[in-house]
Amino acid sequence: MIKIKKFKTSNKPNGFTLIELMMVVAIIGTLAAIALPSYKDYVTRTKRVEAQGLLLELSSFAERFFTETGAYTGVALPFTTTPREGANTSYTIAFSAGPTATTFTLTATPTGSQSVDTNCGAQSLDQAGVKCILGGSKCSDDVAEQGAVGNCW
Repeated sequence: MIKIKKFKTSNKPNGFTLIELMMVVAIIGTLAAIALPSYKDYVTRTKRVEAQGLLLELSSFAERFFTETGAYTGVALPFTTTPREGANTSYTIAFSAGPTATTFTLTATPTGSQSVDTNCGAQSLDQAGVKCILGGSKCSDDVAEQGAVGNCW
């Protein structure tokens, strides 16, 4: 004799309830609200560090020119934006004023999406290695401002 086994059927509905779905949406929204500003801050700091590296590189370039000619006058920058090539320029780099025989000041000014960097703003570096932020209003040679400059550099 053959026995036929009967399967129990469940009265449980399949799928998710609206409350469960809304809880997942709320959790994802909360995580996004925390993660997105942190990510944007990270990108801003990364682009700032790239500009600082290029300021140091251009400063070395100007120093080599000075060693060869005895003056900074006439030095031409090999590049003036970050990144060096490509679109989405983050900073423009230029001399604040034309270099003199014995001095120069390079400035990286934020552009485009990097303009939101109001904590550090335009950063500069001179021939003596003095680093400034916020368009030269705070510099590393001022003891009272070294902390603020150090946070950006």
